[in-house]
Amino acid sequence: MAEDKITGGEDKKDKKVPLLALRDLVIFPNMVIPLFVGREKSIKALEAAMEKDRIILLVAQRDARTDDPGKGDIYETGTLSEILQILKLPDGAIRVLVEGLTRVKIKEYTMDEPFFEVQIEDVTEDNTMNKETEALMRLTLEEFQKHVKMNKKIPPETIMSVADIESPGRLADVMSAHIALKHEEKQDILNTLDPAQRLHKLSVILKRENEILEIEKKIQGKVKSQLEKSQREYYLSEQLKAIQKELGKGDSSYNETEELKEKIIKAGMPKDAEEKALKELDRLEKMMPMSAEATVIRTYLDWLIGIPWKTKTKEKLDIKEVQKILDEDHYGLEKPKERIVEYLAVKKNVKDRVHEPIICFVGPPGVGKTSLARSIARAQGRNFVRVSLGGVRDEAEIRGHRRTYIGAMPGRILQSIRKAKSRNPVFLLDEIDKMSSDFRGDPAAAMLEVLDPEQNNTFMDHYLDTEFDLSDVMFITTANTLYGIPLPLQDRMEVIEINSYTAIEKTKIAEKYLVPKQMKQHGLTDKDADFTEEGLKFIVLNHTREAGVRNLEREIKTVCRKIAKEKVSDPKKFKKIKIAPDNMQKFLGAPKFLDVPTKNVNDVGISTGLAWTEFGGDVLIIEVSVVKGKGGLMLTGKLGDVMKESAQAALSFTRSRAKHLGIKEEIFGKSDIHVHVPEGAIPKDGPSAGITMATALISAFTGRPVKQDLAMTGEITLRGRVLPIGGLKEKTLAALRNGVKEVIVPDYNKKDYDELPVYVKEGLKFHFVRTMDDVIKLALEPKSGAGGKKKKTSKKAK
Repeated sequence: MAEDKITGGEDKKDKKVPLLALRDLVIFPNMVIPLFVGREKSIKALEAAMEKDRIILLVAQRDARTDDPGKGDIYETGTLSEILQILKLPDGAIRVLVEGLTRVKIKEYTMDEPFFEVQIEDVTEDNTMNKETEALMRLTLEEFQKHVKMNKKIPPETIMSVADIESPGRLADVMSAHIALKHEEKQDILNTLDPAQRLHKLSVILKRENEILEIEKKIQGKVKSQLEKSQREYYLSEQLKAIQKELGKGDSSYNETEELKEKIIKAGMPKDAEEKALKELDRLEKMMPMSAEATVIRTYLDWLIGIPWKTKTKEKLDIKEVQKILDEDHYGLEKPKERIVEYLAVKKNVKDRVHEPIICFVGPPGVGKTSLARSIARAQGRNFVRVSLGGVRDEAEIRGHRRTYIGAMPGRILQSIRKAKSRNPVFLLDEIDKMSSDFRGDPAAAMLEVLDPEQNNTFMDHYLDTEFDLSDVMFITTANTLYGIPLPLQDRMEVIEINSYTAIEKTKIAEKYLVPKQMKQHGLTDKDADFTEEGLKFIVLNHTREAGVRNLEREIKTVCRKIAKEKVSDPKKFKKIKIAPDNMQKFLGAPKFLDVPTKNVNDVGISTGLAWTEFGGDVLIIEVSVVKGKGGLMLTGKLGDVMKESAQAALSFTRSRAKHLGIKEEIFGKSDIHVHVPEGAIPKDGPSAGITMATALISAFTGRPVKQDLAMTGEITLRGRVLPIGGLKEKTLAALRNGVKEVIVPDYNKKDYDELPVYVKEGLKFHFVRTMDDVIKLALEPKSGAGGKKKKTSKKAK
């Protein structure tokens, strides 16, 4: 009998037994269970029990984390148990098999060391059967049977073994031992001495657990029906997600959360950004890892962490070294080089923070705007990043998309900053004049904040939704013309014009940079080919017609390919090839460009003008014919609106000065005037052909030919004033290339004269004029064709 085992011949009141504290485990009477004992105090308690009668008191401790529990850490009610079997393990621990006998209360502790010994007080249970108790037994048994059927972890045989129990107290204990509950709930049942109350508590718990299992089963069905075959590996995760959603609880991945938190702290974010990141991390903890929202938050945190909030590259401030690198990479381009060196000099001289310059390189394609920006970054030791703005028409491309949109991401500015891996790169905004706007917004307006030194220290990207300081970034923009850039944006930039290269500059660039580069890429050496200066100049003048050197590089590449082919085809017979004008047709074919002859352009009604396009300068022939008619004006040659208006202004001036010029007034009403500008397929526009058109018109009406080898450029007013023009360098280069000897230029452009190359000043005779009267004196020959020796206001460069 259990009572005999307990008393062992001693008075119950004086019974003293060793105590073994259990962690996360509650033992019930009539329960047989193995235990693993490793604590020294517990082992000594077992040894003491084995020396006496194998009886030991098993009591749960309140906190499982307490390694050395005291009296206050142990519950007052436990289960007196018998040690059935004991086995010492190699690691020093003990495996013991125990059987719970009866619940008892601790009366007092009689010994604390080397183990706990307590005096116990027996607990008497009232197992009297009545209708209420019997009803409780049936109800609890029914809930237990239902629980066993739904819970696959409990063997079905348990139902049969429990059904035969007639004692209400024992029934409650056995069922409690089989249910997976928190140890606090099990201890509460153990503490309940009245069997009826014990059954009542157990029935409530079983009903709750059964409801949870019903919901779990329902959710499992829903989740399973939604999953496809390809998603079966996510079944367990989705099941857990649905359960947590139903219970209103969350789950978190501890390792990922801790890793992200550590990265956020190390990222060096401003306080506002760090608080936002930690707030989002807290939200992520409460979400299921596989949910769509969790993925969005995780991506957002990755972007925040990836931005170089505090990483800066150390700049080179050695002015001589910077100048040397810039000169190594580019020939000419003195103005932009000087500006960069000046900025670095100021930065080196001033201890306080210096605003980064925002520079705009404006010039034709191929003159080195992009490569110059790259060289500026290399010279300063900064990282370089480039964004092409050509075709950008959405504001979100600059400022980013808000996170509410699917697939949202930061704008190109912060994407590139992250790519640069530093907060002070040289940032090239290429083709800023090619942006456009539509219903999605105006990207040029978004660029105002980026390129304003007073605002960009608080740049706000819609995706990150927190401020980022762009004031350490050196922004360099490029454009072919200023016409496509809004005035407010122009106002924020320092515009540096990069003009077309002269033929001499192109030849030098080819000789110093392009030829060595292409020979290396094609596996050629100095023993294989020799590009002479005359040969390169021939390519420049006869096979390319551009402001930059891109086509020139392509032509050199073509020559190198043909030389490489000859070398590989017959290596034994191959000899070094000299690239000169006389053998150029063998490599490049016939010349692609022929200059317009101006020496014979002295017919009546024909004048030579100078034009400027984004590809460089060119000559422009204006032809005027006067035929019988009714005073009409016909303009052909694909002229733009501004150029058409210039022709009308030139005609009005001619009519207003008809008497002074010796033109009969009635001829205008009896004649039709046809103004044609070859080549007819090429669009032309601009006001600078005004004086050229007026000269051709006056020549046609007076019969006086225009002087040979003379070209002109200038805008005309109705009163005959000559207004300034742009692109003087490009226009004069075109004049020199086409054999022009003299040029007529507005007096207002004297300021541009000093910046022209020396050989242009020496090769052309410049005439600076203020009115059309000056132009007529210089440009028109007498009717007889003999050139008059009139004194002219001119300036010959020396």
